[in-house]
Parts: sequence; C-alpha cells; structure tokens
Amino acid sequence: MAGGGLVGGSPQGSAAEHGAPPAPERVLFPPTFSVSEIKNKQRRHFMFLRWKQQQRKEKLAAKKKRRKEREALGDKAPPKAIPKTIENQRIYDETTVDPNDEEVAFDEATDEFAPYFNRQTVPKILITTSDRPRGRTVRFCEQLSTVIPNSHVYYRRGLALKKIIPQCIARDFTDLIVINEDRKIPNGLVLSHLPEGPTAHFRMSSVRLRKEIKRTGKEPTEHVPEVILNNFTTRLGHSVGRMLASLFPHDPQFIGRQVATFHNQRDYIFFRFHRYIFKSEKKVGIQELGPRFTLKLRSLQKGTFDSKFGEYEWIHKRREMDTSRRKFHL
Repeated sequence: MAGGGLVGGSPQGSAAEHGAPPAPERVLFPPTFSVSEIKNKQRRHFMFLRWKQQQRKEKLAAKKKRRKEREALGDKAPPKAIPKTIENQRIYDETTVDPNDEEVAFDEATDEFAPYFNRQTVPKILITTSDRPRGRTVRFCEQLSTVIPNSHVYYRRGLALKKIIPQCIARDFTDLIVINEDRKIPNGLVLSHLPEGPTAHFRMSSVRLRKEIKRTGKEPTEHVPEVILNNFTTRLGHSVGRMLASLFPHDPQFIGRQVATFHNQRDYIFFRFHRYIFKSEKKVGIQELGPRFTLKLRSLQKGTFDSKFGEYEWIHKRREMDTSRRKFHL
C-alpha cells in the first residue's frame, strides 16, 4: 500500500524496525523569539528562570575553562582581563584634580577651611532640625551628635534659618547642620559653614539608626575619630570633601579606635562609623557603630544659607547633567 510505503520510508519507521528508541522531538523557537512574548504569566516566569539558570551554567563553564587554560599555561598565561564597570569607564572630567597642581594647593591654602586643616580653629557644630521633628529624626540627631565631637543639638521652635545663623556666629559655632524630614523620615541635610559659607544642600536616604543595624558594637566613646575621605577627585568633590572633613577636629585620638568614613561612589556619599577590633597582631576587623546614611549633593551655595538671593556655585540639574550613566561630578 502507498500508505505503508510512506511509513516504512520514514526515519521513525526504520528506527522502530531496528528496535532503536525514537529520537526526542526538539521544539525550535523562531530566531527572534523572546520570553516576554509568552502570554501565560506562570509559564513566562518559569521559562525566564530556566533561561537565567542556563546563562549561569554557561558562565560558570566558561570560567572553569579559562581557569584550566591558565593553569596549563602557567607563567605564560596572559594577564587577567579587567572587568568593565561604570567606574573605570567613567567619562573624563576636566576639573579632575592633580595632587601636584600648584593652583589647587594655593586655593586649598587660602579657602574657608584652611584654618581647620592648619589646626588654628576647633570645630563647634550646631545640629538642628526642621520644625516639629518626629521621634526618628530626633533620635538620628542625637546619634549624630555622638559621632561628631563638640556638637550640640538644639531644636528650631519655629525660628527661620536667617535668624539662627547670626545667633550661631555670635556663639562661636563654626558649622550649622539642619536635618529635614518628610513623612517622619529624614530626607535632607543642609550644611552651612560659618561665618562666610559655603552652604551645601544634600538629599539624604537609607538612614539607619543603631538599633536597626545588625551586630553593632557598644556606644561610641568620646574619643575624636579618624576621618577617611574616599574618591573625591574633582574640584567640586574636593570642596565637598573638605567641607565634610572640617566638621571633625584634625587631631584624632587613635586610642579610641574609631573611624568616620565618607565614601563617594557614583556621586553618592556613603557615611559609615566603625571601630577597629584587633583580633591578633596580624588580624584586624571592623565593627559598625552607626548611624549610617547616604548623601546626594543637590546644590552648593556661596555664603551662608539664603534661598532667595543666594549665589550658587553648582546646582544639580537632572535633565541637563544626567545624560550619561558614566558621567560623575564629585
């Protein structure tokens, strides 16, 4: 029969005659197929997880293959490739500071913060809040005052900043910190250097108090901490870094083993407060004391705080400045 001839001539028929198991059928997707085209949500999620798992396996296999090749070549192995990150692919900034630049050294020797770095003035900080602060903001200010030596917490009681600043200058305060809040959460920090400025306005996020941090140490002592400023490379970054460093006395008491770190990464300034833990003569660990928070510079203003007639050195304009993910300003 014609039908029998067709079956017998097929690959499946010949495999069945010889007793071989039938070949598994493979479902071939079109070249342009995407998981997002699957309408069923559960099936789409399942296929996506399978795809991620397959990608992970292929990546691990390629990594093992490269490692075996390097072990086989030994000393003749080529140097490891440097992974591409947003940081090392950063767009060059013309204002990047050269440590040996005489102009930068002269500016730093004559700017508003020079007396503090020359140990001619001892910082004295006033920490205040927005009107009617809530409990979380109050606790944050109290903990911040234990981190910054010689700092005092006072509450606004409805006073405008233009009235507070002359009182601070009369009482020999060198800096004013204002913690703003929104919906009971601290979300802003204004830092004004007295008596002649400048004033920086930061957006604050990721605030964690001491009780919210796992494995925190005991309360900080009254020793003056070390200050670490990391990755402030441009002229603007140097100004902000010196402004933050001038909050702390510049003669740290190393016996206290405490360190305050301002780490700049992609224009976000991460603050951490740690204590060194010496486990042995060769091993040392760190223990976070808290609080922790993240700052994002919004503006830098000349002089003391003046929202109406102030002259701004720098303002963050998102639509004009954030045109590339590899462009940073600090």
